[in-house]
Amino acid sequence: MKKILMITTGGTIASKKSQHGLTPGISAEELLAYIPAVKQICNVATLPLFNLDSTNMQPKHWQKLALAIEENYQNYDGFVICHGTDTLAYTAAALSYLIQNSPKPIVLTGSQKPIDLDSTDAKVNLLDSFIYACDDLSQEVVIVFDGKVIAGTRAKKVRAKSYNAFTSVNFPYLAVILDQQIIRYIPSQTLDNSLTFYHNLKQDLITLKLTPGLDEKILFFAFEHYRCIILESFGVGGIPENLMDAFYVLMKKYHQHRLVIVGSQVANEGSDMTVYEVGKKVKQDFQLLEAYDMTFESVVTKLMWLMAKFDSIEAIRQNFYSNVNHDILMYPHTK
Repeated sequence: MKKILMITTGGTIASKKSQHGLTPGISAEELLAYIPAVKQICNVATLPLFNLDSTNMQPKHWQKLALAIEENYQNYDGFVICHGTDTLAYTAAALSYLIQNSPKPIVLTGSQKPIDLDSTDAKVNLLDSFIYACDDLSQEVVIVFDGKVIAGTRAKKVRAKSYNAFTSVNFPYLAVILDQQIIRYIPSQTLDNSLTFYHNLKQDLITLKLTPGLDEKILFFAFEHYRCIILESFGVGGIPENLMDAFYVLMKKYHQHRLVIVGSQVANEGSDMTVYEVGKKVKQDFQLLEAYDMTFESVVTKLMWLMAKFDSIEAIRQNFYSNVNHDILMYPHTK
């Protein structure tokens, strides 16, 4: 049987009731005890790394997770990470950039209810994760949740309480798991490059969600203090007229030292700033980057990875559209 390392980080799946609400308190060994069938699937070793509500997950934790996998990579056939759902998509995206071209599967999972409840999604999610991690065709960073297998860069939490909490944005599910059987929609691909671990992330970025009437002072603050600025715009993307004068002043002043990426607050179908006047002219004038069909979680974590890897804004710009673990399909040259 294959050897799988289960890394625990806390989250709802491992939480117990307290007088202040749910808090992580179930050990890795206790989690496994709730899915005795796993003994017939693989040999499992455990590594308790954190004991966090995932709201408290930070980039430093992503780096420690990637390092733990790197240090144990040669000793195991796959990895299962138990994680809270609130930042699960961010962690999956971050690990996709920190651990690239992994022929071994790195599976993240969690649950909407603790595993010790009679009615819970935790047992199925955890067992499905081991089933997927043991399959010979599984590879790279994925999320397994509610019977769906989602590429690590394509997941988004779309429901706060329901078991079908995650969806795959602008990309098909890689597979589904039904009655402990894997049905693959996307065949495993030959990895063109060798396994690479990265160790650093840089957090010199800010995200601004545009709202009607947003004060231009927010733009001045962002440009003055951060190297990368992510604008979550409306629809297919654009800059509101009341912000345009300030935006032009700031872009002319900081153009060589700041990178602006425009995305959409609409989760599905992506941005396209060439459609409307509010987007087309400003994009042409300043060669703004677009998120296109990328998830917001991937844009944030990819920029953190790129800023740590490259010193110059131009190098970050040139590498932003490199495809990592299915993170982008709508390349700018197709526009």
